[in-house]
Amino acid sequence: MTTSKMVQPSHLRPCGWQALLPPATPRPELHGDQIADLVIVGAGYTGVAVAQTYHSLAPDRRVVMLDAETVGEGSPGRNSGFMLEIALASDASSDQLARMSTLNALSRQAMAKLKAQVDDHAIECQLQRTGTYRAARGGEGRRALAQYRDFLEASGLSYERLEREQLSVALGTRYYAEGLYSPDCYLVQPAALIRGLVDTLPEAIDCREQSPALAVQRDNGAWRITTPNGSIRALQVVLANNAFSRSLGADHSRLAAIYTYAALTARLDPTLTAAIGAAPWGLLPTHRLGCTLRTTWDGRLMIRAQYSYEQERDNATVAADLKASLVARYPELADIEFERVWGGTTGLTYNGAPLWGELADGVFVSAGCNGGGIVKGTLLGDALARLALKLPTVDVPGLFGKPSWMPPEPIRKLAFNAIRTIERHKGRDEA
Repeated sequence: MTTSKMVQPSHLRPCGWQALLPPATPRPELHGDQIADLVIVGAGYTGVAVAQTYHSLAPDRRVVMLDAETVGEGSPGRNSGFMLEIALASDASSDQLARMSTLNALSRQAMAKLKAQVDDHAIECQLQRTGTYRAARGGEGRRALAQYRDFLEASGLSYERLEREQLSVALGTRYYAEGLYSPDCYLVQPAALIRGLVDTLPEAIDCREQSPALAVQRDNGAWRITTPNGSIRALQVVLANNAFSRSLGADHSRLAAIYTYAALTARLDPTLTAAIGAAPWGLLPTHRLGCTLRTTWDGRLMIRAQYSYEQERDNATVAADLKASLVARYPELADIEFERVWGGTTGLTYNGAPLWGELADGVFVSAGCNGGGIVKGTLLGDALARLALKLPTVDVPGLFGKPSWMPPEPIRKLAFNAIRTIERHKGRDEA
């Protein structure tokens, strides 16, 4: 449980979603030596869910949550804001209906919990049940779309099949050959949501910003978590900081870090807004190298695409690539500039299964979300809190699987780049 590379997040540019919000009141850093019952490393959706569930079941115990940045500036605020009520495409399988039925039910429960928190606390985060589109242009994407359609049909889930003309009316682009619409999704302003969730935590949960955990070490039967200006001694620790958990003891052989990239336009002219669809909508790619698209409540268009291994790409180059993908879909936006471009990290496992459970006596982890996002992170965090309290919980390894071993460096990087080259060729029509 010692330090290594990528101890804490570092980004070339600020989070675009965060930049649209009013400045938040800063929370204090951790100073001096403290004592707690539970320390949660990471104030994201998983960490918040751990804190809420743990506190509700053990209200007399002191819980401290550490965030390496300011809340909303890190990975939780940098995602695309899709909140799926059903299993993710990466988890979907039409030949395992019992497992998928359980996953769908758990996802709906987690989404309902989040929706209730937003409603009960009047969190202003533009939460709206819009549904989501999936669309494909080439053969590889259309095959993936057919597989997802099989899953929806086998699971008895609602969807609408769409051809090019229907997609053109809904999305304002003729780029895609076919697609589908599923009603089981919300869109949200992700930085506003995570800020609101942390702001409305019970007062007994102490959240400290700008306090990255540098080490987790044994200390007389407990654990000492060291930060730049302080430390906490606790009986239990939860690592909810995704890929950065590797520096604190999570399994390097099963967890890697990738950067993904997004851009937001300025507010579009009403004529352009009408052309691409006035109501907020979101589109998820059928191929992993495809583009995520969505509109916002105030008339912007967001595009998310590309990824890099363990190191952030030059954002100016990223912006040019994202602009090319956007113009391929919307030629009328050729003269529109991006107002914000940013990168964000996520934890990746080879087979898509989360690294989840107890690492050592009193140290727990939930990492390797594989871009799973808000609802899945909430589900896994709630389950991990129950595991830490030795209470019955869902069988996460049985439902999601266990992460596969990955070779060490430099073989891992070479393999990653080789797979990316192959996938880029296969999914070239979706880029």
